[in-house]
Amino acid sequence: MQTFPVALPGASASTLMWADPADVEPAAQEQLRNISALPWVHGVRVMPDVHLGKGATVGSVIAMRDAVSPAAVGVDIGCGMTAVRTSLTASDLPDDLGPLRAAVEQVMPVGWAAHNGSAPVLGRDQVLAARVDSLMGRFSELRAPKIAERQGRARAQCGSLGSGNHFWELCEGDDGRIWLMLHSGSRNIGKELADRHIETAKTLEHNLGLPDRDLAVFLADTEEMAAYLHDLYWAQEYALLNREVMMASTREVVAQHFPHVRFDEPVRCHHNYVSEESYDGVDVIVTRKGAIRAGAGDLGLIPGSMGTGSYVVRGLGSEQSYNSASHGAGRRMSRNAAKRRFTVEDLQAQTLGVECRKDAGVLDEIPGAYKDLESVIAAQTTGANPLVEVVARLTTLLCVKG
Repeated sequence: MQTFPVALPGASASTLMWADPADVEPAAQEQLRNISALPWVHGVRVMPDVHLGKGATVGSVIAMRDAVSPAAVGVDIGCGMTAVRTSLTASDLPDDLGPLRAAVEQVMPVGWAAHNGSAPVLGRDQVLAARVDSLMGRFSELRAPKIAERQGRARAQCGSLGSGNHFWELCEGDDGRIWLMLHSGSRNIGKELADRHIETAKTLEHNLGLPDRDLAVFLADTEEMAAYLHDLYWAQEYALLNREVMMASTREVVAQHFPHVRFDEPVRCHHNYVSEESYDGVDVIVTRKGAIRAGAGDLGLIPGSMGTGSYVVRGLGSEQSYNSASHGAGRRMSRNAAKRRFTVEDLQAQTLGVECRKDAGVLDEIPGAYKDLESVIAAQTTGANPLVEVVARLTTLLCVKG
């Protein structure tokens, strides 16, 4: 059995992997080498869900000195997870979960859809409404060019799921308790902020000779870096609030179906974000793109794909991994490849027993397009340097996709 971590062959800065390089596609390995060769990089850590991304590899944790690369965060700034354990058990659920899925989809826009103005739940939850108003009240302070006209859309999308690998699920824990879980990010506003700042970075003179222009960086003590970090931290807050609004909306639905339900405190984590940390006695800017923070005691969420379940984990504080763990199972093939390889019949078979969409519109999210979740978890829970310990294994019963 492979012992982790292993060093990436040919990397410049220290690049340690919780994945067998033989199992990582050559393009992703080359992308990691390009990242490690940037002069500002202190080190790179690679999670077991690693796969090729745009600019920076998904499943990478990059520590930079006096610099930050927007592509090392990604365009879905602040994307992450929220999960809440309920007092319900599987015996409380009806045999047919279809009506519950339809009710959730009624209050939580999916795909390209948004609310009409703002999420209705904000009219009933004054505390959450005040947080959203406060954030949107700072919209005019965003520094990306030509962003002011996006304010109305940003408010309308707050509390909406989006598409792709984003989801809302009802799951059964290994103790029989029912969980609500969702995965989403900063919607269109996060993407537009990221795209605008990436384009600015590409024009800067110190980035002109990079092997991949998508890896362009901002340097410390410059107006460009200050502007990017200002907007990024706003978008991270927006992404968190987006999930809070969705969870509030869907908790109301669950409470309507099960009036006696109670909800525990939520587990929350970003997995596309920036944090200022210190390793090896060096102050660095850490970007996690498809990775969660797993400091000692940190609770985190590592989902699989629709139908394969998820894990609640507790971080073990591995300094060697920059206090990080994977953000999910990770794709093993592209969306187009999945559509070519699988059929709707395959999707139906692989999601048997799960109340969810089973049509061509979500074929690229079929479980077979993802890595084996159990292997991804094993790579970071075993060996001499585990990253996390398992708190709960969740089995998917209902999945809402965009």
